[in-house]
Amino acid sequence: MTSPSAGKSFERNSKRCGGIFDVDTRRRTLTELEALAAAPAFWNDQKKAREVIARTNAVRGVLAPYDAAARDLEDTGVLLELAEQESDPAQQASVLQEIEGLLHRIETDLSALEIRLLLGGRFDANNAYLSLHAGAGGTESCDWTAMLFRMYRRYCEEHDFETEVLDYLGGEEAGIKSVTFLVRGPYAYGYFKAERGVHRLVRISPFDANKRRHTSFASLDVVAEVDDAIEIEIDDKELRVDTYRSSGAGGQHVNKTDSAVRLTHLPTGLVVACQAERSQHSNRERAMKLLMAKLYDYMADKKRKEMEKFYGDKGEIAWGHQIRSYVLQPYTMVKDHRTDVESGNVQAVLDGDLDRFIQAYIRQKPGTGNDQ
Repeated sequence: MTSPSAGKSFERNSKRCGGIFDVDTRRRTLTELEALAAAPAFWNDQKKAREVIARTNAVRGVLAPYDAAARDLEDTGVLLELAEQESDPAQQASVLQEIEGLLHRIETDLSALEIRLLLGGRFDANNAYLSLHAGAGGTESCDWTAMLFRMYRRYCEEHDFETEVLDYLGGEEAGIKSVTFLVRGPYAYGYFKAERGVHRLVRISPFDANKRRHTSFASLDVVAEVDDAIEIEIDDKELRVDTYRSSGAGGQHVNKTDSAVRLTHLPTGLVVACQAERSQHSNRERAMKLLMAKLYDYMADKKRKEMEKFYGDKGEIAWGHQIRSYVLQPYTMVKDHRTDVESGNVQAVLDGDLDRFIQAYIRQKPGTGNDQ
């Protein structure tokens, strides 16, 4: 006789898989989009062609994990029947163990698929620019910024996102004052917009000889990478261009020439920088792309008369504005103040285990969060 919990889990996942969306409608939509892409005149209108390709990839990005979960569910049904017929207790236990593993994978895949379906913002599927800045707390906050940078890179590694550092400014004694990096991958912006805000750390300071408890702050800003189809006019007269030597890791050429570029958009005060490339021209080009993304985000909020939303989740990088607290002393706890989600395993979170926090935020505010 099979495990009652396995049977209930199978039924629950069957209902969940069937109720996620109308799969037939999405398959028809995919067929229609593929027919449009196959038309001889498809590329005559490049803007429309890019929109069709983006919609096609979005539909495929949902159907592929759904089909995988459906296949696993079908395999689980077959295994349940085999387990029911198995007379050898040892063999039945082995089959049940395999079933439990499949059901756990289905649960995980369906949860991720449900989150993907909630990401309906205009640029949720795009790459994302992330900028970390140390706040109140001096060296402590610079060290905390470095810890957050590691945390997000570990999250990216676990979720097959690529990262590229565009600008880096180290702390005077330790850590990072600020760092800007590009995250590439499907729905990078959709996921990381949940992390925008001030992050607070409470711990016994490794820089304090008296071993006192310190509170440190760092902020994360997130904007979506916008493609060339988005038209944003930037007058050269409105830009201040500064060049300087790269301060981050790099070859001798990078550090000995003024290849790094900082752009200041005078009307808005927005500042971006890039030192990732060896040439000044390439860095300026990358910085302009980042500036366009930030300007689009800025203007979209201004148009909606909600400029407070641009800084609403972030605010001042200090006490009372944090979205999440990471406490290492006198107890261990990570708590998100927007969703009340908690974790007692702080080290796992700092190693990139952020899914519970990101998913809770997306479920609470689907399609929101400066979607532009």
